[in-house]
Amino acid sequence: MREDETEEGEAKEKDRGVGEQGEVRSMGSGQSSDKLHCNRYLNGQGPPSLMQQANEEVNGMYSIVNGCQPEGQMTWVTLCRDLPGFPNDNTLQINYIFPDGIQTEKHPHPGEPYSGLRLCAYLPDNREGNRVLKLLEKAFNQKILFTVTTNQDGSDVVTSSIPLKIQPDGGSRDDGYPDPDYLKTVRKLLKDKGT
Repeated sequence: MREDETEEGEAKEKDRGVGEQGEVRSMGSGQSSDKLHCNRYLNGQGPPSLMQQANEEVNGMYSIVNGCQPEGQMTWVTLCRDLPGFPNDNTLQINYIFPDGIQTEKHPHPGEPYSGLRLCAYLPDNREGNRVLKLLEKAFNQKILFTVTTNQDGSDVVTSSIPLKIQPDGGSRDDGYPDPDYLKTVRKLLKDKGT
């Protein structure tokens, strides 16, 4: 073996993150996602999941991927009626169903029962409404739309920090329409949650 081949092999070994004394070095630049992933692995956290990679934010940190929402179901139907403020659009009725259940370690009182929830929410059946519907579906699958809370009567499933329009009318004060800023607001809140 030639001497320059040995030096080249040592240089390649250093590039892989192993120093002269066998110590592990960081890879990439300070902003490199490769460095972040390598450091996660070396710190015992393992490589990031595909979901974490998909949700990686610009600054290299990971957003919250899963919340503490209990098991439930989300479906939707189109109603042939308009919502106040959307006179030319049908209505999307989103149905959320959570049966009664037992709290898990993610909830306030693991092992204790909670009361389920049946809730309808409404969106206009237009381009923007369908865009919000897809974001709500993603948030539901990430388990961040609902949570279990405890009150003096027991534990219940309630909406989390994302507001839902649970009345087709009555205005924003009554969680209904018209509310000209609702779609923009809920999109921003979902984006802030990593959805």
